[in-house]
Amino acid sequence: MKAKEISNLTTDEMVEKEKQYKDELFNLRFQQATGQLENTARLKQVRKNIARIKTVLRQQELDK
Repeated sequence: MKAKEISNLTTDEMVEKEKQYKDELFNLRFQQATGQLENTARLKQVRKNIARIKTVLRQQELDK
């Protein structure tokens, strides 16, 4: 998900997306610990998406 796509979402949608990504990150870490994770690059993608959402949320907060 790109920053431009994230900025088009409402604040509630961004918070919901962040929660979904955090849940996915938890599951990916669990799979990695048990040796079932095949796509390790997905961990990095999810972490970056969480950071992008937090950045856009913070920018909106500062603009107010």
